[in-house]
Amino acid sequence: MSDNTLPIEALARAGEVLQRLKRSVAQAFLGQDRVVEEVIAALLGGGHVLIEGVPGLGKTLLVQALARASGGRYSRVQFTPDIMPADVTGHTLYDPSNGQFTTRKGPVFANFVLADEVNRAPAKTQAALLEVMQESQVTLDGAAHKLDPPFMVLATQNPIEQEGTYALPEAQLDRFLLKVVIDYPAESEELSVLRFATEKRSADRLNIDKVMPVLNPETLAKLQAITASVRVDPAVEAYVLRLVRQTRDFAGIGSGASTRGAIALIRCARSLALLAGRDFVTPDDIKRLAPSALRHRISPVADLVIEGRTADMLIAELLEKIEAPRL
Repeated sequence: MSDNTLPIEALARAGEVLQRLKRSVAQAFLGQDRVVEEVIAALLGGGHVLIEGVPGLGKTLLVQALARASGGRYSRVQFTPDIMPADVTGHTLYDPSNGQFTTRKGPVFANFVLADEVNRAPAKTQAALLEVMQESQVTLDGAAHKLDPPFMVLATQNPIEQEGTYALPEAQLDRFLLKVVIDYPAESEELSVLRFATEKRSADRLNIDKVMPVLNPETLAKLQAITASVRVDPAVEAYVLRLVRQTRDFAGIGSGASTRGAIALIRCARSLALLAGRDFVTPDDIKRLAPSALRHRISPVADLVIEGRTADMLIAELLEKIEAPRL
């Protein structure tokens, strides 16, 4: 744990910028505050996000709004059953006019990459993201090409029960800092979305015109450094470790979370604390983020799956069983 205390001025400035970021994203993605905060938490934590939800809930709109508000370069890859790895990472080709090989960089060479409907592509193409997500580089014809920071993959997927989807490899799932689930909005939020999308509009297009950039890559890098300085009490660290280790021995969980699960919880809990204007993490931050940090890292046993038990239900049971520290 760091003994450094964030200066009050830096904490206040960071909080103000982050609230502006939330408000800017909300100009296009209405309601769903929990979802917006968790995606921003992953951004501050320097990780990638998997966003799951049925079609029509605004997954793509959320990613586009966040990228525009954050001020970085944005690209989109539409994953389909016939997409090839080179369509994602790029490739080299021979140019007969000059007798040389030319490198054509793929859409991953951006600050924010939307991997849209990532689970509609076969495993070979999904695996093309493994190196770039872990090492922020792409190897083309034996040469490594570093990506400019910040780099974030925001992948969307439909529930795997839907036709035409493929389960993501476990190695790839573990590289997502959070798996954020977008559920149906509350009635009042849905009414706001309805009015926003239909008032003086006749076309069904994503509209992010009102989203104003409030960050740039340099400012984002500073915010990420401030986030890394948010204090984590040893008792909170021990609580996170107990929670993650218990997933490996808990009845009903076939495979538990790796150490990456604990790391993800700490990194994103720091982000959540900063969003709330605090320079320290609380046990409630851990409880709030545990489902999104762990749901894609654990697997219920087959019997519970048949009974309709989900990873989220098991995580809720763990949180009830393991006592949180009192700070």
